[in-house]
Amino acid sequence: MKKFFPTQVIYNWYRNTLRHPKYRWFVILGTLLYILNPADISPDVLPVLGWIDDGMIATLFVAEMSQIALSQLKSRKDWKLANQSASEAAETVDVDAVSVS
Repeated sequence: MKKFFPTQVIYNWYRNTLRHPKYRWFVILGTLLYILNPADISPDVLPVLGWIDDGMIATLFVAEMSQIALSQLKSRKDWKLANQSASEAAETVDVDAVSVS
């Protein structure tokens, strides 16, 4: 029997929505508004408890955005390497050797 963890469901939804290019900016804006808003799930006027949810959201946000940035940089690097090797292959001239007597 599979256990149900609502935090895992929320995490998966947040991650998948953030990785979707169509909804990414809405999630980024919503995350920043949630972090900056003093009235959220646990109000920021409570010294430590109010900062815990903001810290968790900020950590998740930074981790996911860094993963997205790293994957984009890797794909850009792979694309450049593929184009570079293709252009080098196009510039290479293959000549049959002929012996000179």
